Amino acid sequence: MTRPAPVVTPLPMEELRQALPQILAAPKDEGEVKAIVIRPAPGERRMVDQAELSLAGGVHGDHWAKGCWMSTEDGQPHPDVQICMMNARCIEAIAGEPENWAPAGDNLFIDMDLSPANLPPGTRLALGTVELVTTDKLHAGCQDFIDRYGRDACLFVNTGEGKTHRLRGIYARVTKDGTVKRGDRMRKIG
Repeated sequence: MTRPAPVVTPLPMEELRQALPQILAAPKDEGEVKAIVIRPAPGERRMVDQAELSLAGGVHGDHWAKGCWMSTEDGQPHPDVQICMMNARCIEAIAGEPENWAPAGDNLFIDMDLSPANLPPGTRLALGTVELVTTDKLHAGCQDFIDRYGRDACLFVNTGEGKTHRLRGIYARVTKDGTVKRGDRMRKIG
């Protein structure tokens, strides 16, 4: 099987580690939605300026609602992996310009500290007219992430401080349906 070409020239670990102080300086209580991505089908990505989010459908138009890697006992897509979010500073360090972010596979890229110390599972968040709650499901880089951004990028987010701070991202589920727009603020509400 032939692997696809990387999205960007992969950065070495040393350069990624140099970005860590800037990544860890992300806002703690309120951050900005920098990008929104809909994944219509596996491997497909579409950046949008706004999206509808609901408990029933996740990000409307996203393949999560059709089934995903984790399901409930009755075969439905599991709500605890409904919305994937990644620190925008981290993906920027790995991939550069926002047009290179969508292949990471996350729905929302937020300029905010997503670490478990700042947003433990059960933290309620408001963004746009949407409310979410963070879940305890692990989000980790995989072979696709390696193919798109390089082995060092995957190791950077999955090990050491990257793992401690959940730099690969977190999962959340919708608790209040609504709309989110690029540029909206995400803030902790409980």
